[in-house]
Amino acid sequence: MITQGDHAGLAGRIMRAWRLGGLPDHPRREAILTATDHHDDGWLEEDAELHLSDAGEPLDFIAVPPDVKQRIWPRATTRWTPRSPYVAALIAQHALTVHAPLAEDPAWRRFFLTMTRTRDDLLERSGSTSVADDYPFVRTGEQLSLIFCNGWTAPLTGLGYKAILSGITLQITPDPFAGARVPLEIAARSLPAGPYASVADLRAAFAAAPSVRLNGEAAGA
Repeated sequence: MITQGDHAGLAGRIMRAWRLGGLPDHPRREAILTATDHHDDGWLEEDAELHLSDAGEPLDFIAVPPDVKQRIWPRATTRWTPRSPYVAALIAQHALTVHAPLAEDPAWRRFFLTMTRTRDDLLERSGSTSVADDYPFVRTGEQLSLIFCNGWTAPLTGLGYKAILSGITLQITPDPFAGARVPLEIAARSLPAGPYASVADLRAAFAAAPSVRLNGEAAGA
């Protein structure tokens, strides 16, 4: 099990080595990297609480119920608004992007209205008009980190790049690291697969689980 916060931290480390798209000299580079580092801050409470299916299986960020997914993003933007409205706006855009396939679902209509209004209000507070040029960097880091953390082996095509996990090497085309090989390391907990009788049992197993380090690298293919 890997926390969402640790996954986001890995995304930020990947993007600190990124050399494409003008990111190294970008005037808002620090805000972009901060948003990448903290795009999942709304998950902190959920990772502490943990969630189970009716069958007792631990639920990951994809499988948790809609009400969990919908409450994390207002929490994250509220957390960042006092420190940086622009970082909070990037996080709001991330919420709208990752859930975009559900935009026409009546159960999600209120969420999209709220997060769109939140993003626009945050942009106004920050003195900016759009996150369109900057958000793709956040999305890129998030996607690449997820590939590594989940061990996904299907090729992924992002904005201007292609990536595939081969063994423990995340291969990216074109080379975004100017020939460098970027170490990837993330903390995880190794738990029995379950099922678990209760969330309390899962929490206890998580607390007792040994820590492991998952290691690999990212490089130009």
